[in-house]
Formats: sequence, structure tokens, C-alpha cells
Amino acid sequence: MQSSPPDLLTMLTELIATPSVSCTAAHWDQSNLGVIEKLESWLSGLGFQTEVMPIPGHPEKANLIATLGSGPGGLVLSGHTDTVPFNAELWNSDPFKLTEKDGRFYGLGTCDMKGFFPIAIEAARKFTDKTLKQPLIILATADEESSMNGARALAEAGYPKARYAVIGEPTSLRPIYMHKGMMMEQVKVKGSAGHSSDPSLGASALDAMHSVLGELISFRKELQRDYQNSDFKVSVPTLNLGCIHGGDNPNRICGACEVEYDLRPLPGMSADLLRESVHKRLLPLEQQFGVSISTEPLFPGIPAFNNDKHSELVTTAERLTGYQAEAVAFGTEAPFLQSLGMDTIVMGPGSIDQAHQPDEYLAFDQIKPTVAVLEQLIARYCF
Repeated sequence: MQSSPPDLLTMLTELIATPSVSCTAAHWDQSNLGVIEKLESWLSGLGFQTEVMPIPGHPEKANLIATLGSGPGGLVLSGHTDTVPFNAELWNSDPFKLTEKDGRFYGLGTCDMKGFFPIAIEAARKFTDKTLKQPLIILATADEESSMNGARALAEAGYPKARYAVIGEPTSLRPIYMHKGMMMEQVKVKGSAGHSSDPSLGASALDAMHSVLGELISFRKELQRDYQNSDFKVSVPTLNLGCIHGGDNPNRICGACEVEYDLRPLPGMSADLLRESVHKRLLPLEQQFGVSISTEPLFPGIPAFNNDKHSELVTTAERLTGYQAEAVAFGTEAPFLQSLGMDTIVMGPGSIDQAHQPDEYLAFDQIKPTVAVLEQLIARYCF
């Protein structure tokens, strides 16, 4: 027989102590199954029906779908189980030991975003002895910080389905109805090496890359001229030239060079069309410099998210929190849940300013207000 979950502080302590880093670098990447198993045990102990969904091609990764009640509508409370990598030497405490100090809980994932799960479970605990008219679904996903493969698997499977969804990312309990997309792209230039004393002996990938960079900068200017959305603090799409690698010695013509960039499109901008535009701009440079140029995404990308600013869930969250809904630049799993037909917002405890930082923390004073807001959302949408 399953037992009820422990208190909120114990749950948070155990989740922080369970490593679940996800990363595109294999030496950092870890399984999230330890976190999934804890959540599954706690939620089944409260009477939730639980399903562990393996991620295709990743046997060490899984989502958890925990459902209380049934019906065609209901509410999803969603979070991701993974954290980013960390620099232990920059922390003033053990990243995997929950540390209380100065009104804060310190630990890797406290705000981004393992801390949301004990809070959601605490809110759900109030209703487990009642008959729900619509389901309450607590959703825990894999690999949000790297590939979004967990959310992609849900979208491809077409469930869970509910009427409303709250993703508990750290927003200081402010409802978020819109965010930019994220693309990480690579351009590779392949020339031919030769002795630097005679340029005709090779084709310089670096010379060609100089023009590639110029085209990307021109493309950025055009995007920012043609697309604006004043709801965002940075009202235009951004294109960041993140890193470049090429060549091996001053006296050799550079035979290969590559650049990686980050593009944050506004809602309504197509990632496929953006990629096609870059490819077309760079194609003439091949003949000009006698090189080959290839473009490819580093990962599939995150679509921009845009909910109706006056939707039922947005206006309800504004009323309950006292904050007006906002737009943010960072990406989340929201577009994937929205694609399942749910009225979706991003709203949770803690600040994004603490995410991905040494000494990440969740302030004590964020916990009770979040529990209270989630309890009111459950009462509204599940009864």
C-alpha cells in the first residue's frame, strides 16, 4: 500500500539531492529516473494514477503523467525534472544539499525548477479526499534544459489533454502569456588549406567566413527593422554570434571554419523560413570564394509561444496573483502543451534571475503564495 508523501521540506530536500543534469555534452548528461521514481511514489500515494512515459531513443529518460480524477477538461500543473550543469567551485554550499539561509533555500534546481513539484503536490494534497469533476494532472518532463525531448514526446503522442495548463517555471509568480522562440544554428565553411605565401594554393575558409558574418549581421538588421513587438522588453528578434572556430596556424591558409549563433524569433516568425533565408543569403558566397557552405540546426529549436492575453486562464491568474500578464525572452515547454489544445501560461515560484547561476535559491516567501494560487486554480478548474 502506498503511503502519503512526506512534508514539503522533505520532498524538496530529496529532489535536490537527486542529480538529474541534462546537457548536450555527454559527459554531463544524466538520467532523470531517480526524480521520476520519487514523484511517482509520492503522487500514487495521494491516489493519483501514474504513467511513466519512456523517451524514445533515451532509455534513461522518462516523463511522468500523474492524474487525479477524470473528465474532458481539467488542469495540468507541469514542470521539468532536469537541471543545467553547474560549477561546484563557485557555490558557497553543496549544490545537491538543500541549505537554508537568510530566508532562502539554496540548491541546484530549487527555483529551476524542482521546487515547483513539492509545491504542486502540497496544493493537490488538499483535494485528494474530494471527488473531482475534472482531472488534475501533474506532469513531470525530461530534458527541458537540453533538447526538450520530453515535451516533444508528449506533443507527438497527443496527450495528456486538459483544458488548462500551468508551467511552473520561475516567474516570481507572474503569469507569462508569451515568449520568444529559440534557434541554435551552425554555419560550416569548407575551403582548402595551402601555404600562406601563395593564396592561389588554397581557398580560405576564414576569408569566406568574414563575408558569412557580414551577411548574418545584415540579416539581423533586416529582421529587427521588419519585426517588432513592444510587449517584450527587447522588442525585436535577436541574433547572437556565439562562437567561432577555424584554422590551425598563421602560415596555413584556413581550410575550415564554423560559426554558431542563437536566434530568438518573435511569435509569428517561422523557424523554417528563417533557416531558408540564411541559406539563400550564403549560397552565392560559395562561388565567390571557391568554398562549400553548409547550414544546420544544432537542435530542433523551440517555437515561440503566444497565448491570448485575455484568455480565461490568463485573466484568472492575473486576478489571483495581482500581477498583469507579461512576455519574456526565455523559452519554455509552453508551445508544446499549447499544441495539445490547452489554454497555457507559464507561472511559478522563484526568479529566473537565479536560474542557471551558482547559489541558485528559492525564497521562503514564494512558497505559501504559490501553494495558495495553485489551490485556487485547482478548485476553479477541477470542480
